[in-house]
Parts: sequence; C-alpha cells; structure tokens
Amino acid sequence: MHDTSRQGVAIGFFDGVHIGHREILRGARTALTFRTHPLATLAPERAPRLIMPFAKREAAIRACGVEEVVALDFTPSFAALSPEEFARRFLRERIVRCGANWRFGKAGAGDAALLSRLGYDVRVSPYALFAGERVSSTRIRAAIECGDLPSANAMLSRAWSVEGRVVRGKGLGGKIGAPTVNLELDGLELRLPRGVYAVVAGGARGVANWGVAPTMREAAWTHETLEINFIDPPPAPSPVLETAFLRFMRPERVFDSIEELARQIRLDREAVSLLHDQ
Repeated sequence: MHDTSRQGVAIGFFDGVHIGHREILRGARTALTFRTHPLATLAPERAPRLIMPFAKREAAIRACGVEEVVALDFTPSFAALSPEEFARRFLRERIVRCGANWRFGKAGAGDAALLSRLGYDVRVSPYALFAGERVSSTRIRAAIECGDLPSANAMLSRAWSVEGRVVRGKGLGGKIGAPTVNLELDGLELRLPRGVYAVVAGGARGVANWGVAPTMREAAWTHETLEINFIDPPPAPSPVLETAFLRFMRPERVFDSIEELARQIRLDREAVSLLHDQ
C-alpha cells in the first residue's frame, strides 16, 4: 500500500545503513544508491571493504520504510556526468534528502547548495553522533576490524551480522563435548580479527571461533572458518545461516593439548552465557 506521507528521494551509498543513514532515509519514498562503491571505479586501490553486500544493504534500506530502491551502476561514463546532468537524469522528485557531506557529479562538484539553486527542496540531515564523534561507515568498519563490536553495533543500532554457508567439519568438536556448526563467510570483506566471539545465529546463542582452529594441527582449517558451539538448542539445519556478532571475547590461540582446549571452551561458554544474561 502506498504511504502518502513519504516524499522525495534519499541519496547515498548507505553502507551499513547506520543511525545517520536512517535519518536521511526517514520519510523518503525512494532511495537512490549504487550497487558498487564509487571508489571501486574511480580509485580501486582506495575502495573500502564493505560492511554488507548489496542484497543486505537493499533489504536494510527497505526496512526503513522506503518503498522503492533505485540502484545505479557507477561506471566511468556515469562518473563523467556533470552535476546538472546527473540531476536532470536521475532526480525526478523535487524533494531530495541527503547527508551533510554528500557530493555528486564529475569530480564531486555538486552539493546540496547546487541542488537548491537548481530548484530542488533539499533536506540535509545533520551528522549522527556516538560517543561525541560523527558516525560514519568508515568508523564502523574500523570498529569491527579492531574487535570493538559494542561500538559498531551501537552505531548500526543493531548487531552487525553476516551470512555463512554451512560446511562439513571433521567431527572433532563433538569428540571433546563441543560440537559445532561450521560456516564459510564467502561475502565477508572486512578483516575480522581471529578469535572467539559471542554470537546469535539463527536465533540461538552461541560461542563462535573465527580462524583456523590451530590446536587441531594437521586437522586445522586451511582457511578462516566460523565454528559455532551453541549454548541454546541449535537452529534447524539450513544451508545458509546468518550470524550476529555481539562481542569479541579473546584472540585465537594454540593450546598445548586438546584437553586444555576443551577446558577453555567451557570457560568461553560460561563467559558468553554471563554476557547474554546481563
């Protein structure tokens, strides 16, 4: 059903769809975004590692109440458009919502002031703040990559999550009383620190290790894998499982024995259970 209270177009890349993005999207009927980050075309060596893939970003934008998401391909010819040509071709609604630092057109020459001169009703959202500083996708990426999940999640206003493809393990976890569901995070771009995390996967609480399980020596993973040992009854079997990361608990390490690893897993479970109970 069409929501007549929503007007105009919100413009931005919206990686993460964080609390600042949500203010831009609030009240907009349409969102205009790009499938790939502009820097992936303009300067690939400086393109950021993304918080979420496009499909999740589109779903998060729609979850803000936006009725239509228009995703453009940022190509070299698109990058060459003048600000006036960009506006003429793509801004067909008179109300435009954007962030304070939004730029558009060739060499980023266009801004909110130019749009106002062109006759648009421009609604500029001020920066959102967290801990006294501006919220940005760059800041959230940095927080995740240094293991500061509470700060990242506060700026996102939800737990950062990724989808993983369930893969078969070697069955060694079950032999030490810690059976796991193992995920390959194929779409992960961020450099997630190796270690143990408090997570929620498929609605169930768990302890997850992101790494290669080096204590298993010759049976260790050949590439980084997420192993989830559930505290709650595990979710129903599925080929893909979404996992929300709540807190980084400790770095991955090599234990002297399997018995020592098993003791540490019990301690990790206790610590994560206390965290969830707080």
